[in-house]
Amino acid sequence: MIQSVARAAFSLLAESQSLKRAASRYGLRRPDSFARRFIAGETPDEAITAARALEAQGLTITLDLLGESVASRDAALRAAQAYIAIMADVGRAGIGRNISLKLTQLGLSIDRATGVDNLRRVLDAARTDGFFVRIDMENSPFTDATLETFETAWSIGYRDVGVVVQAALRRSEQDIRRVNRLGGRIRLVKGAYQEPREVAYQRKADVDAAFIELMTLLFQEGTYPAIATHDPVMIDAARRLAASARVAADAFEFQMLYGVRRDLQAALLKDGYRVRVYVPFGTEWFPYFMRRLGERPANVTFVVKSVLKEKR
Repeated sequence: MIQSVARAAFSLLAESQSLKRAASRYGLRRPDSFARRFIAGETPDEAITAARALEAQGLTITLDLLGESVASRDAALRAAQAYIAIMADVGRAGIGRNISLKLTQLGLSIDRATGVDNLRRVLDAARTDGFFVRIDMENSPFTDATLETFETAWSIGYRDVGVVVQAALRRSEQDIRRVNRLGGRIRLVKGAYQEPREVAYQRKADVDAAFIELMTLLFQEGTYPAIATHDPVMIDAARRLAASARVAADAFEFQMLYGVRRDLQAALLKDGYRVRVYVPFGTEWFPYFMRRLGERPANVTFVVKSVLKEKR
């Protein structure tokens, strides 16, 4: 109950423009500023530097230029062009060629055709340069359009593209079966958005039960599942389910957020599992940052201590 209230509160705060302006002045100003724990920086160069450090530890990465729900076709096109430029930077840097993006950043909230056209621009560049592109899942009003856009890309021959499914949504079993039939790659997450009761489970126990059921389905029928969680109970369940389904350690991966449970990342690597870190960056970091705080109360304590230190 407390966690649900916290998530709702931080979801509201994420929409505050005044808080965003205040946070932007201090959040990434110094190497030890409070947002640096969860945000790699504002520029591609900062993200690439962070990615290199992770890869030096044996981790793999996916880069995400933060942003969502652009208001114009010009802004959507600029976002697509920014991703294309980032892929060129990554290619020159020689780090892992994997990116994550949100379709509303490419214009899906304007109309589906704009989102599809800009996704195709990104996927064309990705195919040329050997990148894998993961389409993030946003809140439930965009679930159908996101899956339909993924299916459109798949139907016209793009294969180095995957999608995300949220265990918290009641519909997710059918969505996973839908993507599995194509042979698409799924990242399974619990879900970071505050959703209404009629479309999403509200209790943590129910979300956890759904997560385990969906992992079971992915290990039985999926293509290279990505299990995205920081929950040790879910991680232990994933290990058991993979072993039971005889899925080798190199036939799936765990995914975790930049700066979150680095101890678990290291432990999984030591045990021979693949671990990919989601590396977010960009000037539009505030809404993402607030959702991370809402997911885990311990994150709030960390930030408060960092802010107090910053003001000394």
